[in-house]
Order: sequence, then structure tokens, then C-alpha cells
Amino acid sequence: MHAQREMEPVAEPRIEKTGRGRTFATAGGFGAILLWSMTIAVARSLSEQLGPVTAAAAVYGVAGMVSLARLACREANRRHIRHLPLNYLIGCGVLFVVYMLFLYLAIGLAANRQQVLEIGLLNYLWPVLMLLLSVALLRKAATLLLFPGTALALLGVFLVLTHGADVSWRTFVVHIGDNPAAYMLGLTAAAAWALYSVLTCKWAGGSAAGGVDLFLPVTAVVLLLICFGVQEPRTWSIRSIAEAICLGMATYAAYGLWDTAMRNGNLVLVAAGSYMTPFFSTVASCLYLTVVPGPGLWIGCGMLIAGTLLSWRSVSDSDGVSIRPVR
Repeated sequence: MHAQREMEPVAEPRIEKTGRGRTFATAGGFGAILLWSMTIAVARSLSEQLGPVTAAAAVYGVAGMVSLARLACREANRRHIRHLPLNYLIGCGVLFVVYMLFLYLAIGLAANRQQVLEIGLLNYLWPVLMLLLSVALLRKAATLLLFPGTALALLGVFLVLTHGADVSWRTFVVHIGDNPAAYMLGLTAAAAWALYSVLTCKWAGGSAAGGVDLFLPVTAVVLLLICFGVQEPRTWSIRSIAEAICLGMATYAAYGLWDTAMRNGNLVLVAAGSYMTPFFSTVASCLYLTVVPGPGLWIGCGMLIAGTLLSWRSVSDSDGVSIRPVR
């Protein structure tokens, strides 16, 4: 009996989601948001030179090598990963790879840089989707503001995809029909990331470490294997190499910070901070890609931000407790 007890594995230490650790985790989530604001612009520039799959493989190859180096140097990280729940490692790992692949394909398949801005805003529906899923899967309490907030965010994207002129369902369908693959990939990527974030909180919330150091190299391997089956320009230059390295390092830092925020931070507050990501990303893309967007895109961006903010105010970070008292 005593020998059997000694052989039982020691449970992974868990971090209470309160106090200084929670504050640092939440701050890290905001850091990830700032780093992500440059992703769409640099990813498009790199995709134009290398092709979308090769660009993604280069970026995640850099991030994956940093992850493996960190795992090699820190035995504690390897031990923590071994104790992570299997459903988190497999389920969230698959969603992680799907998001990265679909996002880069959507950006690369955009017919022009104007469509890149539209796909970027479509991708940034994920904060609203994350809040909706937190109510459904994490049993967060919500007020009726959730419905107009979600509707306003969707109307903002609708306005963007109709170019603000002749705003109608027919115009929307025609515009989507010009490049359905890119738009559908962008929307699927948004849904995948929202689900990944919520399931990370559900399955690995409070864990001392996450699986990003494992997910990144796995993503790189998957993308590299896909590269062998596609024909892309792959025009390497000093600029493309520099962009791949910088975006790879930023990617590693951003996803590590985000994973920590989802496990140990204030999920609802971080989701609220992310409501400004569409604006920051659009500004960065306009400057980096030298695109001049029309007024419809800015109005749609503002509606998306306002809708996400309303949705955030409707959802409580505590299970079963509304963020606002019922009047």
C-alpha cells in the first residue's frame, strides 16, 4: 500500500489566479495585443515575397527554434508540459496550427492590399467570438448588452465588406464572391483562435506553464511539410529574411504572453483590451503597406471596436456574477 502511494505521480503545481501573478499575466496579454498589431502588415509583405505557406513556415520556424532552445535550457518547462492535460495539448494544439495556417493563407490569397485590410478586420472578430464562447463554455454571466454588442461588431464587418457603398446583402455576397476562399479562411481563423483561447482557460487554467513552446515547433513542422507540396515564388532577400526573423521573434513572445494571460490572467479584461487591436492593426497595415483605406473601412472598424467593448461590458470575469448589478 505504501509502495503504491509512492509511485503515484506528483500533481503539477498550479497557480492561484489572484494577486501579483494574475496582474503580470494580464499585463502580458496586453503586450501580446501590441505585438499582434504588426502581424497582418508584415505577414502580407512576407507573403508577397515568399508565398503564404513559405512565409508562415519561415516565421514559425524562427519561433519554433526559440521555443526548442528554451525547452532545452529549462528542464522545469519540459516537466510542466508533461503534466499538462492531454485534451489541452491535443485540442488546443490542433486549433493553434489551424489558426496559424488559415490566417497566413487568407492574407496570402488576398487579391490586393485593400483586401488584406478587410481580412484583418474579419480576423479581429475573435474577441467578440471569445466572449460569446466564454459564456457558453466557461459559464460566464452576461447581461443583455451582449446581443447588441455582437450585432454592432458584425454590422461593422458587414459595412467593411460592402465598401460602405450600396450597403446591402447583395453587395456583401458579390464582394465575398470575388474571393470567397480568403474571406472564409479569415473567418475560420478568427473562430479557431477564439475557441483556442477559451479552451486554454477551461482545460489549462491555473497551470504553471502552457504548451506554446510545444505548439510553435509543431506548427513549423506542419507548415514545412505543406511547403513541399506547393509552388510559391520564395524570393529570398535581406528584407524577407529580416521580416521573417523579426516576425518570428514577435510571434514567439506574443503567443507565450497570450497563453499565460489565458491561463492565469483576467480573461475578460484582456479580451476588453483586445478591442483596440483592429484599430492598431489597421493603422500599422496602412503605414507599412502604403494603403489608403476608404471611410467605410474606418467606420466599420469603429463599429467593430464599439461592439466588442459592449460585449465585454456585458460579460463577468466571475462565474455566475454579472459585471453590472441588475437594475
